[in-house]
Amino acid sequence: MIVWVNGAFGSGKSTLVDELRARWPEALVYDPEMVGYVLREIVEVPTGDFQDLRLWRRQVADLAVGLIEEYRRPVLIPMTLVNPGYVGEIFGALKDAGIDVHHFFLKVSREVLEQRIDDRSFTPDSPEQDEKVRRWCKERISPCMAAADTLPGDTVFLDGELTPQKLADQVLVRVRAGGTSEV
Repeated sequence: MIVWVNGAFGSGKSTLVDELRARWPEALVYDPEMVGYVLREIVEVPTGDFQDLRLWRRQVADLAVGLIEEYRRPVLIPMTLVNPGYVGEIFGALKDAGIDVHHFFLKVSREVLEQRIDDRSFTPDSPEQDEKVRRWCKERISPCMAAADTLPGDTVFLDGELTPQKLADQVLVRVRAGGTSEV
């Protein structure tokens, strides 16, 4: 089983996954961003967004399937994924492999997202790069918020302004209700 935690940059995906992992020790945490970082070292990313690489999308799905098949453990994935075609491609591959995907989307107000992004340091040793990353994240707030209407019908929307503990409670209740996990 996969628990995919989606939302805009700054919505609390990684924080929620950290909280879930603390309560669900057998779960693996898989961040598809790492696949993007590896690909950037190997090939050019013409658009600047590694999600636009077909190979990234294929590798994200393949590695998730491999983790489930090899380790037979639940996988927690914190990743912004809002392009409807890419969502369909990756989730379709996971479902074709027979994997249950629980998809959660953290809804957070623009003001809170911007504040969270401003409060983060992405590259502490490079203030110019840090500011560039912040701008990039903020530019994606509107598309991420708009994409909520295009996500699969079984997506569960959560109030990302709740505490990580309350959000984890909600996720675990929903996953248990699905009857696919003993958590």
